[in-house]
Amino acid sequence: MDRLAGQNNVTTGHNSAMLLSQFDGPARLLLQALLAGPAGLRRALAVWGRQQRAQPGLSLGNILHTLCRDEISPPQAQTNTLSVKPLVCLFSASFKQNLLSFICLIHSVLPETTVLHLLKCLSQDPNPNPWVTALSRQLERKMATHHDQPLYTTACSQRLQQLSDRLVGSGETEGWAKCFGDRTVCSGTQKRPDSSELGTQRKRKSSFLHLDEDNEEMGQQSKRIKTDICDDECIDVEGESVKNVTPGGSESAAPAEMPSLDNLHDSLPEHMKAAFLQIKELLESQTDLDQDFTNLFKVLNECDLHQMEVFCHMLSLPDLPERTLPKLCNSILSLSPDMSYSAAASLIKSLLLERVLSLSEPASRCLITAVTSLGSRYPRPMCQAVVGPIMEDKNIGLPQAELLNRLIEGSLESHYRLLVLQMTLKIAWNEAVLSIIHSLLDSKPSLNEDIFTQFTEQLVSQGAQFTKSVKFAKMMLTVLTKYSSHVTDAHKHSLSSCLMSNETFLKKPLQAALKRIAPT
Repeated sequence: MDRLAGQNNVTTGHNSAMLLSQFDGPARLLLQALLAGPAGLRRALAVWGRQQRAQPGLSLGNILHTLCRDEISPPQAQTNTLSVKPLVCLFSASFKQNLLSFICLIHSVLPETTVLHLLKCLSQDPNPNPWVTALSRQLERKMATHHDQPLYTTACSQRLQQLSDRLVGSGETEGWAKCFGDRTVCSGTQKRPDSSELGTQRKRKSSFLHLDEDNEEMGQQSKRIKTDICDDECIDVEGESVKNVTPGGSESAAPAEMPSLDNLHDSLPEHMKAAFLQIKELLESQTDLDQDFTNLFKVLNECDLHQMEVFCHMLSLPDLPERTLPKLCNSILSLSPDMSYSAAASLIKSLLLERVLSLSEPASRCLITAVTSLGSRYPRPMCQAVVGPIMEDKNIGLPQAELLNRLIEGSLESHYRLLVLQMTLKIAWNEAVLSIIHSLLDSKPSLNEDIFTQFTEQLVSQGAQFTKSVKFAKMMLTVLTKYSSHVTDAHKHSLSSCLMSNETFLKKPLQAALKRIAPT
């Protein structure tokens, strides 16, 4: 029996070399990255980015089809009989988590039917991992299926209820119990503990980590997912918290239950107050920011969202001289582990948004360095907290567009450029936005059929106001040349009517480019 159990363990992740042998070189390299435990998602994104640059048309379809293929599974310890399972079920739980997180980030460029087939295969696992189940349901929600299913399993729900009872006492409905009793996220209205309670809860939290030693790796992975995963619901919830913070750090529409920043400052632990005061003193003295200053910034890893808001408010980040930005950003980037999405978004928004919106001339070298360096480490918080609000601002001009183009070209991977392009489909275009769109198209993000169709519809609907715009005409020319393989007969008909009203010198080249596209 022990020998059979050992064989089963080998099948579920330890004999990865045999499983990977069924894939070709590029696919094997990507899957090896996904097998790298908690660091697997970040490594896979880096590998995928390099592969996309080397071979822009590369698809994951064949990899997903192979993962869904039935394979003979070694005998189970309980039954001692062979069984047939999808290949993906033979991989380790950490691989499945990394795979689902990776797909969640790039699912817009994948065939929906293939992704749904993979999720169906994962559902056949006789011993499902709770994190894999949660990520599968997140992805199903993102693809507009099974909205009513909770992310947690029944067993997980029972464990959470036990945990909430231990935290707040049986029968009470405040704190965590209120959150677990309702599927809506209530972090913004939850009662904030004072400093003494925070210390006690940290001790309690450490004791709960031993409830299930088998999930230790899963817990580490969840922290990474909190930073990187692109689930719309999580982003929306955290984004709402960020939207409540103005560039100066004050709250614009905070819930009535949320304490003021001054009151929250009084409840901060003493070591946080001391660190904030030391950082503020160093910034105001305008001395060189040395290693000691960098060490002070480690306090950020202990901050929750509201404490981060206090931090930004106390330091008056929008008012700092721009010459301090590069060294300040170096201190932020030296933090390990990375900040969570919500903390990073709050800090980046307070530090950069007001500066970028107020630009009336090209950005300084210091501001460019700050934007590109933070955008490289925290691309999604940068997109949601800075890029999106800037493009939505009706006063956006060429200085803002030039800075965002530097960010897009130098710091954002393909899937984040695609995210920014999707943002442009929800706003009114002007000359500055056209410049950003042109830069995005030149970088050639991977567009699937649905996104390209949405883009062409936006192109046609907004084209009437740009009949004399050379920028709009150049952008159209980029679409017809670099994305000609995406253009269907229906697209050609819509684009042809749009070109008829063009009044620039590029009208004839545009019509010629459209005519050269072969019928589908």
